[in-house]
Amino acid sequence: QVQLEESGGGLVQAGGSLRLSCAASGRTFSDYAMGWFRRAPGKEREFVAAITWSGRTTYYADSVKGRFTISRDNAKSTLYLQMNSLKPEDTAVYYCAAVFEGYYSDYGLESLYDYWGQGTQVTVSS
Repeated sequence: QVQLEESGGGLVQAGGSLRLSCAASGRTFSDYAMGWFRRAPGKEREFVAAITWSGRTTYYADSVKGRFTISRDNAKSTLYLQMNSLKPEDTAVYYCAAVFEGYYSDYGLESLYDYWGQGTQVTVSS
């Protein structure tokens, strides 16, 4: 019983920044690892970033490493994705996802996650 809702998407120029938020409710937020995925037009949903329940360990897709930062505020039950140096190829619907924490070998697998938000559109113009 975890509900997720993304916000913060919108239109931004290439090179600009945007911060996405994902508000969680229904269960103890700190018990879950969290991830961000995205789906670009005509493509499969792909992994973007993930963070463990404690926030001490993060994971990034090579395509966003160095530009995006995932973080969480357990006191506010909120997940964040700070996106800098945005490129047109970052245009996609961004989704947050949650899975009860455990000993997982690959946080980039979509099938790992049990709960998903509805997505928020990010459009990067050139």
